[in-house]
Amino acid sequence: MLDIKQIRENPQTVQERLQRRGDYDLQPLLELDRQQRDLEQARSQLQARSNEIGKLVGQKIKSGSSPDSPEVQDLREEGNTIKTRLSELEPQERELKEQIETFLLTIPNLPSDSTPIGKNETENIEVRRWGDEYLPQNANILPHWEIGEKLGLLNFERSTKIAQSRFVSLIGIGAQLERALIQFMLDRQTAAGYVEIIPPFLINSQSLTASGQLPKFAEESFKCANDDLWLSPTAEVPITNFYRGEILAAEDLPINHCAYTPCFRREAGSYGRDTRGLIRLHQFNKVELYKFVHPDTSEQEHQKLLHDAEAILQALQLPYRVLELCTGDLGFSSTKTYDLEVWLPSSEKYREISSCSNCMDFQARRGSIRFKEAGKKGTQYVHTLNGSGLAVGRTMAAILENYQQPDGTVKVPEVLQPYLRREVIGER
Repeated sequence: MLDIKQIRENPQTVQERLQRRGDYDLQPLLELDRQQRDLEQARSQLQARSNEIGKLVGQKIKSGSSPDSPEVQDLREEGNTIKTRLSELEPQERELKEQIETFLLTIPNLPSDSTPIGKNETENIEVRRWGDEYLPQNANILPHWEIGEKLGLLNFERSTKIAQSRFVSLIGIGAQLERALIQFMLDRQTAAGYVEIIPPFLINSQSLTASGQLPKFAEESFKCANDDLWLSPTAEVPITNFYRGEILAAEDLPINHCAYTPCFRREAGSYGRDTRGLIRLHQFNKVELYKFVHPDTSEQEHQKLLHDAEAILQALQLPYRVLELCTGDLGFSSTKTYDLEVWLPSSEKYREISSCSNCMDFQARRGSIRFKEAGKKGTQYVHTLNGSGLAVGRTMAAILENYQQPDGTVKVPEVLQPYLRREVIGER
């Protein structure tokens, strides 16, 4: 959430930065803020006069005036009129504050000054590529869903019978490979200093609001019919809220967490895209990386987060590239994002496998997550950073294609062989 004080004091600057993301008009918000402050000032003046009248009445009675004297009665009548007016103003002011809060919840984070300006994903900037030497040389590589079904690793048809389209069942070695990837990712990230959390997979509306999913992305999530609970779209949500409403100690920062969770998304805006395979499912597994950091180290920690996500792809020897997202492709809560895209040879394309974002104080302000430095007055909002480390299904897809052998088998990446206790998948 943006700071209303920042918007009030620098409306043109905030408006210009928002325009880099799209068409946003702050004038209705500024008008609501003006009305609320006018009401607040009027209420404050009336309250001061009410207090003054109370003192005057006391003084006059103390000095000998009768409580029934005209001058005392006039003061009391004025006081009653003020109380009536205050009782009218207070709900009006409360309603205006609620409207301002609701408006603020719909405004995305401001892009950082270093974020490239662009309209959409076509204007993202490639930062670097890694692993060209690992690009597969064999021709006629099958798409991951074909080789996966051929080897008996996954089944979409029976999953549709159980649920609906865009679900998958993993079978035998396929299930083992999924679990191996999850354990491998967690092992690497905990060794890198992340403390693992297994959070609730059902989350309340306040949690989704604090992390930025509500109200804007309500249609993207699955909600339980009889409870204020939603299926988690990403572990970013519960981990953001792990410290919601708390004041942390500055000396405890940075706090680094990782978490494996299943993720659930409607993908409401993507029908017709990636209708086959593991790229865009309603249910998928992911290992999330999350940081609560001091504002002074925010950029540095963002680079560390990116490095830790890249380390998984490098250990698996999967070719990938790093993109810096332009302003028009930023996520709602992010001020700066790097995407990791892994190479999928069957389509001859790089596909997103991780987004590493710096949200600065945007989520912390929504969730009231602050820190206090010893010996200093007041508190500050932490900065929050998140990234996939990695999306497990997409990692499996990349392995099934990049490690596919001419004889129809799939080689197991060396770092996964101790987990699977095999070197090849599909060998008779």
